[in-house]
Amino acid sequence: MARQIQHSNGGLIARLPKVRGSYEAEYDLSKITWFRVGGPAEVMFRPADANDLADFLSRRPVDVPVSLVVGVGSNLLIRDGGVPGVVIRMGREFGTIDVRDTGVRAGAGAMDIHVARAAMKEGIEGLEFLNGIPGTIGGALRMNAGAYGVELKDVFVEAEALDGNGVKHRLSAGDMGFAYRSCSVAVDWIFTSVSLRGRRGLREDIERRMEHIQSERETTQPTRFATGGSIFKNPEGGKAWELIEQAGCRGLRRGGAVVSEKHCNFLINAGDATAADLEGLGEDVRRRVADVTGVELEWEIRRVGVADPAMRKETP
Repeated sequence: MARQIQHSNGGLIARLPKVRGSYEAEYDLSKITWFRVGGPAEVMFRPADANDLADFLSRRPVDVPVSLVVGVGSNLLIRDGGVPGVVIRMGREFGTIDVRDTGVRAGAGAMDIHVARAAMKEGIEGLEFLNGIPGTIGGALRMNAGAYGVELKDVFVEAEALDGNGVKHRLSAGDMGFAYRSCSVAVDWIFTSVSLRGRRGLREDIERRMEHIQSERETTQPTRFATGGSIFKNPEGGKAWELIEQAGCRGLRRGGAVVSEKHCNFLINAGDATAADLEGLGEDVRRRVADVTGVELEWEIRRVGVADPAMRKETP
């Protein structure tokens, strides 16, 4: 029998260090994820700034996990039972963007699209691809996000991160260990900012390319539905959507979850889906693709939390 998660919300917050930010018990994570599904965070922590976050990490009880760091919840599927422990929200306090010469320094909570627009306004080209990536720059950094032939590693200069004990580190490209849709930085390190480098260009040309990217994204992706971005990574030498199409999965449904008709490497919450519907449908697609093509697709969407809501109930 699976182990039940035991917790008392007030009790956990009482054990956490005093902060300048805020704590909230049983925060409904479905309110901030793009799929609009999932259970609550046992405790949501919104740090006031990087120093507040570092202080929390250095003083939190060693047995209290930081289970998740979230920006705007774009590339994320929270399971229906929610997330035990502490979830850290990198909000507007981490959304600063500073442009100097051809460099852009952004807080980890800055939206990718806002970074691209800030660069465009200053006549810096090379960052337009960020206009086609949903989410925040911290998440893009963690997964070496890419679009339209460019990846974050191609414009990366350095990043700052806090380790699990709140110690600040400055990371070079060599430290990051970038690979396709991943980096090798320890999972318990939290990125707080990143510096990127573009090159001088004409604002009108940059704006035109960004408009083209936005138009193409709206034409080819289900941007007006509750979705979370590409579900599966492209396998080496191929494209996930082509394999999904080949396996006959376009329009496939499970409960309230549907494989997008517009782009079949996207899952959609049709209105009443659960996280279990979405994850189960993704696994259905993986099985069908493997049966038809022999290729094992790898999830790109991050799936976290407890699957069964009953698992979060306190033991009688």
